[in-house]
Amino acid sequence: MNAIFGDVIYAYTRAQAIEDGVLVDFSYPESDTAPVCKQHYKFPIAATAAVFEVMQKAVENRNYCNSYAGILHDMLWMSRAAGRKLDESTVIFPVLIAGAGRRRNYEFKLNVGPGDQGEPVITILLPNED
Repeated sequence: MNAIFGDVIYAYTRAQAIEDGVLVDFSYPESDTAPVCKQHYKFPIAATAAVFEVMQKAVENRNYCNSYAGILHDMLWMSRAAGRKLDESTVIFPVLIAGAGRRRNYEFKLNVGPGDQGEPVITILLPNED
């Protein structure tokens, strides 16, 4: 690739995206969501800030007893149970989330791709995000 395109000028890494808050790392060992991640998938899991915002609204709504771990469990379960494959590494799936706003039905996208060192990592996005 370097012969065709030359050296990489700049690369925005997954670690930088997590540090900047563009991605939220759910596999961080000290988090209460890490065991949920390991229960469903063996790869590290992060979500975009937009997905985290939906989760945050539901958790902060005192009319419902939501937790990040509970919502994440529902998301990961549905990604496996009711996912609609777009390709070998991408699935779109529905999740009911009460308390995140006026609507309860949400669609998310789960993508398995390469991490900073080429290892498999999972990212949960809204369907219109890349």
